[in-house]
Amino acid sequence: MKKLFIPFLFLFVLILSACGNNQTVNEDNKTETETETETFTYQSENGPIEVPTDPQRIIALTNGPNVMALDANIVGIDEWTNMNPLFQDRLEGVEVVSEDNLEKIIELEPDLIIAGSHMKNINKLNEIAPTVVYTWGKLDYLTQQTEIGKLLNKESEAKEWVKDFKERAESTGDAIRAKIGEDATVSVIESGNKEFYVFGNNYARGTEILYQAMKLKMPDKVKELALESGIYTFSSEMLPEFAGDYVIFSKNPDVDNSFSETILWKNIPAVKNNHVFEIDTKASTYSDPITLEYLLEFFEKSFLNN
Repeated sequence: MKKLFIPFLFLFVLILSACGNNQTVNEDNKTETETETETFTYQSENGPIEVPTDPQRIIALTNGPNVMALDANIVGIDEWTNMNPLFQDRLEGVEVVSEDNLEKIIELEPDLIIAGSHMKNINKLNEIAPTVVYTWGKLDYLTQQTEIGKLLNKESEAKEWVKDFKERAESTGDAIRAKIGEDATVSVIESGNKEFYVFGNNYARGTEILYQAMKLKMPDKVKELALESGIYTFSSEMLPEFAGDYVIFSKNPDVDNSFSETILWKNIPAVKNNHVFEIDTKASTYSDPITLEYLLEFFEKSFLNN
């Protein structure tokens, strides 16, 4: 009886061993599958790049506001975004970095870096973490947000915001044109140290909203000199030539703004008619969802007196 039992026992051990091996293989496959799902291939403007599906430590040397709008976790930001008053609450505890400060970037242990194509040390940044670059102005302001959504694996959220924002901005534009007239012109002007700037339809300061989404008209002089280039620099004597029926004035608090006390400025029709709406330059130099929402609300209240 004992002799019969031994072969059966041996067979039972073999079966258990096989099951164990299968379980090990399954566990290995599972681990391998999980690892594969931790990254995906993002089609960047420089070609495909493997990026994390759920990045937890992002350094945004550019496009930081677009990233913030999708509630992604930023550990490093550029100095210009850090100075913007609209983003202060969202950047508490976030370090200010640049492409030159590689040691600081390494210390922050990023799992994703977003940079501008013009920046230095892109190859070195790639050695620290997957680095995706964007060329400023290559994509329109809404497509840029969708691309950031793709990068962060949040494309559906980005597309949903784009659709909703376009509808609201167009509707507000309809109401504004109905009030001020279809032929009324709007110019966006900014103060500098000894010069002024006027903007086309894609240079932030709300220009994308006013001209693209709302379809408001710019003065002929602005169209001639700023539409294609995006920006045109001029002297104070030319202010009346560039001022539309309405002026969005981007006021830089760090420069001399005493021109507003001059007879030249006070005699401009938009000034005399109280059709000048002042925005803060520092809070208006981006075209991300946070800035766009802020400016859309401002334009609605200003033009419609809401």
